[in-house]
Amino acid sequence: MSNNTSWHYENFEPTGSAIGYRITRKLDEVQSPFQKIEIFESTDWGNLMLIDGAMMLTTKDNFFYHEMMSHPALFTHAAPKNVVIIGGGDCGTLREVLKHPGVETAVQCDIDEQVTRMAEKWFPELCDANHDSRATLMFDDGIAYMKNAAPNSLDVVIVDSTDPVGPAEGLFNKAFFESCFRALKDDGILVQQSESPLMLLELIKEMRAEMGKAGFTTFQTLPFPQPCYPTGWWSCTLARKGKGFDFREADSRAKGFQTRYYTADIHQGAAKLPPFVAAELGE
Repeated sequence: MSNNTSWHYENFEPTGSAIGYRITRKLDEVQSPFQKIEIFESTDWGNLMLIDGAMMLTTKDNFFYHEMMSHPALFTHAAPKNVVIIGGGDCGTLREVLKHPGVETAVQCDIDEQVTRMAEKWFPELCDANHDSRATLMFDDGIAYMKNAAPNSLDVVIVDSTDPVGPAEGLFNKAFFESCFRALKDDGILVQQSESPLMLLELIKEMRAEMGKAGFTTFQTLPFPQPCYPTGWWSCTLARKGKGFDFREADSRAKGFQTRYYTADIHQGAAKLPPFVAAELGE
């Protein structure tokens, strides 16, 4: 490699590990009222976005996360029409949600407008749906938004947040989950990014316990690969008021849009947890 490259490392204290990328240059940086957002150009992973030094996404691997945060829930709900995304400022989850023709409204509420502006500039492919007539982009406090949401008005709430520190800390507790519970219809589904099942399993257990205190009764944690996150293995957790997760397998197999990771088979496979995870989660 040329002398113009260097390595950028993120040390992740909670897992005692680090992740590194070979980069050619810094493309952009902004200090918002909430956090520092940096964009780097890499030799092999496309562009990288960091928030307060933590890896958020790369051009090459973000599809794992965005597809798994959206399609499993949307193909489990019987007829998802009204969706809210809390966080998700890079707009990738919004893009995936709006691939579903039955969705009538999708509100994305991220506290930091600068995340979206940086995504539009450096990850434009993630922002394809930003001008869809069904989309509403809001830059506001997601905790307050859910607290004020009309009761029984939503089909799916997706919490596409950063780690539970800083602005995202309040998105992992009973009070926030109670707001989601109240806003969801009786058959509604809450989706929360739930960190690494390998190294942060205690956090997943605590999160599911908090969801339970808020009234949710059924849970499903779906692991998936995510190279740019600590340990390279991540998860989302679905929570429901009622019983069971009835996967619309036929609709998933017949979907009229392209995905790069998510399929009906991947969905079914992800629902079958490895024994060490299943034992800890009591499944």
